[in-house]
Order: sequence, then C-alpha cells, then structure tokens
Amino acid sequence: MRGRKASGTISIEQQIEKAQEKVIRTKAAYEKAVEELQKLLDKRDAKRKDELWTAIVKSQKTYEEIMNFIASDGRIEQESE
Repeated sequence: MRGRKASGTISIEQQIEKAQEKVIRTKAAYEKAVEELQKLLDKRDAKRKDELWTAIVKSQKTYEEIMNFIASDGRIEQESE
C-alpha cells in the first residue's frame, strides 16, 4: 500500500507544481495585458488633451468664460432678458 500512497503523493506534488507554473504564466500574461491597457489609456488621454487644447485655442471664449463653464459643471446659464 505504501507504493500507491507514495505515487499518489508524487502525483499531487506534480499537480501542485503544474498549478504554480500556470499561476506564474497567467500572472505574467495579466501584467502584460495591464501594461498594454495602460499604454492605450495614456495614448487616448494625450489625444484628448490635444483635442481639448486645440478647441480652446480656436474658441472665441475668454479664459474666464471657459473657467466659469468648467466650474459650473457645464451648465449653461441663460442671461435674463
């Protein structure tokens, strides 16, 4: 009976080792995916900043008007007539 138990233990040890290797591979793939996602988010943010800056430069609004608009959460206040 000891032979069966020993081979069962080796099998479990081998399974543990394989599971650990899988975790390491999966973690590396996860980290690579997170890094790629961060690069894409950074590119998108840079593009958005460029678009926003271009729109501000082309705008006929003053600095104060833009800042007031941003500070008001984008609500457009109508002037009373």
